[in-house]
Amino acid sequence: MVSPLTSTNVEILESPLPPAPDASTVLTPLQWKTLLALADTVIPSIRPRSAAVCPGACTISDAEFALATHTLQSVQNDFAHSDIAVQFLAENASSVPEFKESMCRVLGQQLPDEARRGISVILNALNSRPVALALTGYAAPIQCQPYPVREAIFRGWATSVLPPIRSLYRSLIALFHKAWVPLSPTLPAIIGFPRVPVNFTPVEGYPYEFMQFPPGDNTEAIMTDVVIIGSGCGAAVAAKNIAEAGHNVIVVEKSYYWSEKHFPMTMKEGALNLFENGGTSISDDGSVAVISGSVWGGGGTINWSASLQTQSYHNHANHLLLEGARKLGYAAKTVPQNTGNQEHNCGHCTLGCGSCGKKGPQVTFLADAARAGAQFIEGFHAERILFKEGNAGNCLAHAIEGTWTSRDLNRGISGKPVITRKVVIKAKKVIVACGSLQSPLLLLRSGLKNPQIGRNLYLHPVVLLSAVFGEEMKPWEGAILTAVINEFEDLDGRGHGAKIETVTTVPSFFLPVFPWTNGLEYKRFVSKLRNMAGFITVTRERYGGRVYPDPVDGRCRISYTPSLFDRKNMIEAIIGAAKVAYVCGAQEIYTSSRDIPSFIRPERSATDTCGPEAGINHAAFQAWIKKVRHTYSPLPPEHTVFASAHQMGTCRMGTSPKSSVVSPSGKVWGTEGLYVADASVFPSASGVNPMVTNMAISDWTTQNILKVLNSERTPANPRL
Repeated sequence: MVSPLTSTNVEILESPLPPAPDASTVLTPLQWKTLLALADTVIPSIRPRSAAVCPGACTISDAEFALATHTLQSVQNDFAHSDIAVQFLAENASSVPEFKESMCRVLGQQLPDEARRGISVILNALNSRPVALALTGYAAPIQCQPYPVREAIFRGWATSVLPPIRSLYRSLIALFHKAWVPLSPTLPAIIGFPRVPVNFTPVEGYPYEFMQFPPGDNTEAIMTDVVIIGSGCGAAVAAKNIAEAGHNVIVVEKSYYWSEKHFPMTMKEGALNLFENGGTSISDDGSVAVISGSVWGGGGTINWSASLQTQSYHNHANHLLLEGARKLGYAAKTVPQNTGNQEHNCGHCTLGCGSCGKKGPQVTFLADAARAGAQFIEGFHAERILFKEGNAGNCLAHAIEGTWTSRDLNRGISGKPVITRKVVIKAKKVIVACGSLQSPLLLLRSGLKNPQIGRNLYLHPVVLLSAVFGEEMKPWEGAILTAVINEFEDLDGRGHGAKIETVTTVPSFFLPVFPWTNGLEYKRFVSKLRNMAGFITVTRERYGGRVYPDPVDGRCRISYTPSLFDRKNMIEAIIGAAKVAYVCGAQEIYTSSRDIPSFIRPERSATDTCGPEAGINHAAFQAWIKKVRHTYSPLPPEHTVFASAHQMGTCRMGTSPKSSVVSPSGKVWGTEGLYVADASVFPSASGVNPMVTNMAISDWTTQNILKVLNSERTPANPRL
């Protein structure tokens, strides 16, 4: 029997992880005991009442346990042995060997200092008898309580009168789900999720080489014509254009290159090696989970191909989107792909594309730049841009300064020894292309004072919807995003609204955002993934936010809350997506807002018409829609998980430094020789997946740079 973990006989190279902090430096032993007890409340061990179990387990009646295991086994087909359902139910968070290590990374590396201290304070409070009594209703610590009491306490925190406790409830659910889903040893077998795409064929990518520096205490100095900071979509286009024009180019990237032999990575490896901040950066108010690439090739290495040439084949979810739109009369179309006009059946692509079918920057523009003579440095953290006095009082960018960290002795990034060197790269032109989260921070670290830097952040916030069908969907098979509904993209007559698209269903990206009611129900929900289709409402928002450096460690902080106006628009798109799911036969509908109740299609009676032939007019469904529209609009940020995979606008392009950061040519106001070439220059939200727009603007900016470079190296005609 073929295991879902090895559905294709392909060897994928291991991708070592950066070292995790020591547990003792993150929390005290008592704090860990409390935290893990809370984790086991959210993801409990579920056992039949007749079995001899530990006091911390969630016990249910033998009949309910038998029904739960039968339901789980009914969706497994031939992918799992008979007792996997029992093992899945028995598994709790702390029993997963790497769960505590994952929490060490989250608390010790990924959370801002104030959030980490806040969790630490509350964990201490829960072990103080007087405070525990106020927070839980019991003087005994929460870890000493039996499961029913712990669950009741934890659920009560959702509606606590104390905002920090409500925030803790929300944060812990997100952190525990984010850690458990990619590490669970039983979940992949339960849902049949394969280690690699079915019929996966690996392809050798371009053999990149990177500059290396010997050990030393002095600063290493390099000279070039153009230095580009970042390696994503904008940077890649700039590197290709300038290198092919005959100029010397160095591209520096703070993260590392992984060859296609490592793709697709596991969920755990991918989150830590391919994404910023371990997979997500959370806005200050906790409402938006921002997903951005941090790897050689940037977002183009981990995005979903929505860009260039039309795909001819749709997987189940995309087919449902178009078929539902047809039945409802919604405007819809296929989404062009950057796959060379070939089918690209790779639902794992958000973990890296090992087939080279996705023609991202690593496969195309950066490889072209290398062939034209561009040089590359990985592991380079650009600390600041260096200026000297230029013309007309402007600052002339002439170099960048940063720290280079080598790979370890085994060419990985997890071991020692490593070499670190201060490096200065002198250049005629400096191009900042670090992405919308990091480009403004680099400008600020370099001493630029324009108050527009970091403002006008647009995120295309999305709400997720899961539709459960009575048949196997295997939503991770096929291309991820090949269809879109445009019916709701202009709800105000000014281009603001939402598109409905499909979404990656790699478990670690899809499942953690959905609400938790109790441990058993959440396990039932995640076990249905093989029968699900996932949709997102991609909102072109009217109002934005900002990014700024954390005052403690300088990391990117995100100040953004979806506006009342934009949250009302999202409701209409959610209802539209739900109608598509319903008219195509969905049995259950869930959203990433805990306020919106799930919809369960009622059992069909002899006098009732509730099948697909009834359209969307069934009374129960119409009542649900009415309730969603009139009771839950606008969506409350505190009760909804919004996600963002598109970041735009923090170095806005415009006609005046009073309202923008760069001029129409891409040059930073008040400087010479300094340009920005990434999605941060967008003047507003694009309303579409921004990769192609990003590349087009970068192409425009680099053409302007080339004109300047060519004029500077062409001798002026002598005067007569």
